[in-house]
Amino acid sequence: MEKGEEVVRPLKVFGPPTQDQLGPMPYVALQRMFDEGFPTGSYYYTKGNFLSDLTDAAIDVFAEYAVTKPSPLSGVLVQTVRGAAGRVPSDATAFAHRRLPYAPVIISQWLEAVDAEKNVVWARDFGKALQAFAAGGVYVNDLSHDDTDRVVTAYGANYERLAVLKKKYDPENLFRLNPNIKPAS
Repeated sequence: MEKGEEVVRPLKVFGPPTQDQLGPMPYVALQRMFDEGFPTGSYYYTKGNFLSDLTDAAIDVFAEYAVTKPSPLSGVLVQTVRGAAGRVPSDATAFAHRRLPYAPVIISQWLEAVDAEKNVVWARDFGKALQAFAAGGVYVNDLSHDDTDRVVTAYGANYERLAVLKKKYDPENLFRLNPNIKPAS
């Protein structure tokens, strides 16, 4: 705890934060932290990639799409793979992309069904614009229903091993309502 407080102290004294949630908290509180921002009944569409760097040109793309989003509920979350997550071997778990530090997920969110097309188009266009900076791979939780062709990309070199496990434990592919790993042939 003391080391953690020492590490975040510069962030806390830099200036008045708009929000300060740095500190110990129960795991359930962490999992529920953003619930208010994702109300029941909302519609969602996501796109994601991994970036090896946040270059000025990539940041310009973020800025461009931030001002053109069709819904105030939409945005982008730049997840990071740093620290302990980056020290685990890429083949130790299903998640293979441990050497790529930035995983932006574009989240298009809206409340009315009639607004679907413009929100999905915005997310797709944003994703295409970031593709120029993509370093390969995608986080499986950031795939949308129409990203079935990217499932292999999400698991990278681990996909074949996972398909063999799927054949062993779920040969009938019962668990298929997600970005699906198909059982090996």
